[in-house]
Amino acid sequence: MVRFVIENMNCGGCAKGVTATVRAVDPSAQVEVDLDRKAVTVIGGHVEGAALTRALQAAGWKAEHSAA
Repeated sequence: MVRFVIENMNCGGCAKGVTATVRAVDPSAQVEVDLDRKAVTVIGGHVEGAALTRALQAAGWKAEHSAA
């Protein structure tokens, strides 16, 4: 499980974009989005957090690993 805080995720459209970005890297990942907390949790999947961070940032998302 990997968690991110994505500061520029503000709406349902943003959540869909973040989810699409994660699934483009790892189609088997389960993505849970909490818009109120600007948090994304990626469960399962086969890609490490650093690779997901790079993909999210390359797509324009201000993504940072979150410890909680």
